[in-house]
Amino acid sequence: MTNRPYHHGDLPAALLARAETTLRERGAAALSLRELAREIGVSPAAPSRHFKSKQALLDALALTGFERFAEAIAASQEDAGETFADRLDSAARAYVGFAVDNAALLDLMFSVKHSPEASEALGATAHRWSDQLLDLIAYGQGRGEVHEGPLERIALPVFAALHGYAGLAVSGVLPPEATEHGLDDLIASVLRGCAPQ
Repeated sequence: MTNRPYHHGDLPAALLARAETTLRERGAAALSLRELAREIGVSPAAPSRHFKSKQALLDALALTGFERFAEAIAASQEDAGETFADRLDSAARAYVGFAVDNAALLDLMFSVKHSPEASEALGATAHRWSDQLLDLIAYGQGRGEVHEGPLERIALPVFAALHGYAGLAVSGVLPPEATEHGLDDLIASVLRGCAPQ
């Protein structure tokens, strides 16, 4: 990717875009406000007008990541069928797709949100996607396609299965035969676990 000097526009967005590229290519440890400024062609002090520290930059990256994550899950529901199975299938594919396409960002998102320095905005945004999962479980219960019980208890194994599968897919440890049908098998297993007894 060729970096042209930054001249006009939205400096915070330019910094976040370059920071996400650095995160993907070299990891969070390589992020530096001074280096980002140099790479996009602004003064070394310019980023500090928008991000007071590296932690503030990490928070902002995680925040935008959670926003995009929630948007991907919401978009998956727009063309999904009416059944819980159809909606779960679409959400699961969006979840795993986002994780695979944004592995370093997802890792940052889930680590930064637990940081004591994390902002309130980050905490609130981080819950959007989990609220979507709870809403999906409630939807399935309302249709009689998910067993009764506390939403959080039903959603936890669903999240754990999706997050675990995404982690395996990103790490490259899944054998080729598992990657072809693995997500289908996982979704079928989750549906069995959610089905009324």
